[in-house]
Amino acid sequence: MTITKKVIQKVGQIGVPVQNLERALTFYQNTLGLELLFNTDRLAFLQCDGLRIFLSLPEKEEFSQSSSVIYFQVEDLSSTYNALKEKGVSFIDEPHIVGKMGHTDIWMAFFKDTENNTHAFMSEITVN
Repeated sequence: MTITKKVIQKVGQIGVPVQNLERALTFYQNTLGLELLFNTDRLAFLQCDGLRIFLSLPEKEEFSQSSSVIYFQVEDLSSTYNALKEKGVSFIDEPHIVGKMGHTDIWMAFFKDTENNTHAFMSEITVN
């Protein structure tokens, strides 16, 4: 089957299940520096350069598992890693190269949020 019309425009929002909304909101807003759009007692929306991050208490047990990995792109991975490590972010590993695409090296460092979800910071470095 061939799709002749572009159906998907972009990813507009990523949901992240949380067990403690206040704790998670503090982490994403104050530690990671994401902009709070609005929140209620059960959910919060944050902005990440045009992509909404949706934190929510699970409505059903089946939605309480950890989320997909969100890869936050940063310009300087080493500085980001050091600054957030000082703020108490729980990193799983140190910045490391995960692949090469032509003249670009892709670096990542994985971390846990306060709700035990795994995410990563990534940086693409142009090399000659």
